[in-house]
Amino acid sequence: MKKQKTGDEPMDEMDYKEAYENEHLKCADLAARIADLEAKNEELEWKLGRIKKNPLWKMSRPLRGFVHWLIRQKDRLVHCGSIKGVIHKLNYKKQEREAMKQFGTESFPSPERAAAERAAVFPRMPKISILVPLWNNKREYQTEMLDSVMNQTYQNWELCLADGSDEAHQDIGQICMQYAEKSGGRILYRKLEKNGGIAGNTNACLAMATGEYIGLLDQDDILHPSVLYEYVKAINEQGADYLYCDETTFHNGDINKMLTMHFKPDFSPDNLRANNYICHFSVFARELLDGDELFRPRFDGSQDHDMILRLTDNAKKVVHVPRLMYYWRSHAGSVASGIEAKPYAIEAAKGAVAEHLKKHGFAHFKIESTRAFETIFRIRYQILGNPKISIVIANRDHEPDLRRCVTSIMEKSTYDNYEIILVENNSRTREIKDYYAQLLGAPWQGDGIQRSADNKISVVTYKGEFNYSAVNNLGVKYAAGDYILLLNNDTEVITVNWMEELLMYAQREDVGAAGAKLYYGDKTIQHAGVVIGLGAHRTAGHTHYKQHRQNLGYMGRLCYAQNVTAVTGACLLVKKSLYEAVGGLDESFAVSLNDVDFCLKLREKGLLNVFTPFAELFHYESVSRGLDDGGENAERYNRESEHFRQKWREALHAGDPYYNPNFSLDRSDFSLRVAGKPEAEMLR
Repeated sequence: MKKQKTGDEPMDEMDYKEAYENEHLKCADLAARIADLEAKNEELEWKLGRIKKNPLWKMSRPLRGFVHWLIRQKDRLVHCGSIKGVIHKLNYKKQEREAMKQFGTESFPSPERAAAERAAVFPRMPKISILVPLWNNKREYQTEMLDSVMNQTYQNWELCLADGSDEAHQDIGQICMQYAEKSGGRILYRKLEKNGGIAGNTNACLAMATGEYIGLLDQDDILHPSVLYEYVKAINEQGADYLYCDETTFHNGDINKMLTMHFKPDFSPDNLRANNYICHFSVFARELLDGDELFRPRFDGSQDHDMILRLTDNAKKVVHVPRLMYYWRSHAGSVASGIEAKPYAIEAAKGAVAEHLKKHGFAHFKIESTRAFETIFRIRYQILGNPKISIVIANRDHEPDLRRCVTSIMEKSTYDNYEIILVENNSRTREIKDYYAQLLGAPWQGDGIQRSADNKISVVTYKGEFNYSAVNNLGVKYAAGDYILLLNNDTEVITVNWMEELLMYAQREDVGAAGAKLYYGDKTIQHAGVVIGLGAHRTAGHTHYKQHRQNLGYMGRLCYAQNVTAVTGACLLVKKSLYEAVGGLDESFAVSLNDVDFCLKLREKGLLNVFTPFAELFHYESVSRGLDDGGENAERYNRESEHFRQKWREALHAGDPYYNPNFSLDRSDFSLRVAGKPEAEMLR
C-alpha cells in the first residue's frame, strides 16, 4: 500500500505522473463539455435560422409584436405587485417625462443669469479652443452649431474650423466666413485641399488652435450656452485637466425632442475600457497631448475612444460635470442614429482598447462585442498563475440550501484551486450535522476546526451570537488561500467560470473587491452593484433590482464589467492581504451593511471595486437569517443604518460617484428625479 504523505514531503516521479494524469482527465472532461455545448448551440442556431426564413414567421410579425406587448404588461404587473402598483409606476413615468423638460431649452440660463455668467471673473480664465472638423454638412446644422458656440456665456474661446467639404458644399465655407467676420476674431476657418476624414480634419483644427484647453464638437451638434462657464468653474474649483458632461440625442431639429438621455458616472476606468461612455463634450488641457496628433487616422471611426483613453491616462484630475449640456443630433448617417452607419468603428474601437490595455501591462486578453451594442465590450483578462481561493460560507442549519450551494461549486466550477470553509454558527438540526460529516468524510466533532482528508473542505465552529461580520472574520483566519471569496449559503452557481471572471479583476493591483451578478429564483436581478445613499434608509441599495435576467440595463450597463462603489458580500472576492489590511468586516455591523462598509474601506485606500455581469449565481436571499421587514429585525436594521449614516456621512453627502445625481434615490431603475420633496433630506 502506498504510504500516506504528510504534505511537507517533496513529490516523487509517481506523484507528478498521477497529478499530470488527473489534470489531463480534467481538461479532457472540460473539453468534452464544451464540445457538447458547442454542438447544441450549432443545432439551435440551425433550427432558429429555419424558423426565421419561414414565410409564415415573417407574416406573423405584427401578431408577435402584439403578444410581446401583452407579455410586457403582464411582467410589469408582476413586478409592480398589483394594478395599483402599475398605476403608481405609470404616474411616476408621467412625472419623469415632465422632468425631462428641465434638460432642454428650459435649462438654458435666463437673460439675468446669462449676464451674470458673462461677467464672472475666475482666478484662471483659460482660452478654450473648440475644434470642429467639417465635411459636407447641412446648412441648417452648420448654423445651429455655430450659434451654440457664439451664445456661450463664457467668452474666452476660439472656434477652429477645418473644412474638407467637396465643391457641392461650398456654402459651408461661406457660412463660416460670415460668422468669422462677426466673431471678433474668435472663429478661425481653413479650407482644406482634400478631405482628411475625421482624424485628419480634426488634427488640422488642432494646428490652428492657440488655447490652453481644447474642446471637441461635432459639426451637427449643439452646446448648452453655459457649458464652457461650468467647465471653467470646475477647472478653478477642482483643478480639472479633463472634463466631460452628460448628453442627449435629439431629432427633428429640436433639442427638446430627446431620444436617449445619457447621465454618466464620474470617471470609471473599467467602464471606459468596455464602453466609451465619456464621449461628449470632452474638454482637456492641451498639455495632456503626447504629441502634435490628437486623433490617429488608424482609429478613424472610433478616434474619440482612442483619444479619451490616452488623455485620461495622462490626466491628473478628470472631472465629470453632472449636467446635460451636449445635444447630439440623430439623423441618417450620424453615429447617434446607429453604429450601422459606420461599421468600421467597431474594429477601430477594439484596436484602441487593445492598445490601451497593452500600455497598462495586460497581455493575452480578449475583446468581444456584447449583446448590448457592437462597441460595448466584454474584456477577458488573463488569469495570472493559479492562486488558491478560500470560499468562506457562514451557515446555521438550512442543510438543503447549503447542500445546493456546495454541490453547485464542486460540480459546476472550472476553477479547481479552491477550498471551502464552512463557518458553523449554532446549528441544531441532525440533517446539517450529518451533512458536515459527509463533507468531512468523518463524524463532525462540533468544535474548533475540522478538515477533510484532502483539505478541500473545512468546518470552523463559531459559538457566539450570530454576527455575520464576526463569523466571516473567523473563517478568514483559517483561510489558506491568497484570495477570500465571501459567499452566502443561499447561493447557487450558474456560470461555470464564475471564479475566473471574478479573479481576473480581483488580481489587479488597482482593484479591491470584485462582485457577481445575482438572481432570485425567478431569474430577476437581486444584485448588479451597490449604490450608496439609495433607498428609503439612504444607506445603500442595489441597482437594476428585480429587472429580468435578459435586461440590457441602463445604457447597456448589465452587459459589461464596471466600477461601482460596493458589491454585495453574498458573493465578493478580494485578496486576503487586502481583507486583513482594512480589518476585515466591521463587527459593529452584525448583519447589515457590513459588505458596503468593507467596500468603502477599500475605496479609502484608493482601490476600485468592480461588478461583473459575467459571473452569475442564484441568490435565494435571506433564507438564513430572515428578512428585515418587521419586529426586532427591523429595529436592528434601523440601528445599523443610523450607524452607517454617521460613519460614512461625508461619503453619503458627496453622493455615489458611479450614480448620477440626476437619478432618483428612491428607485433602483435609473429613473430621473422628479419635482417634490428633496431626496437628500435624510442626510441633513
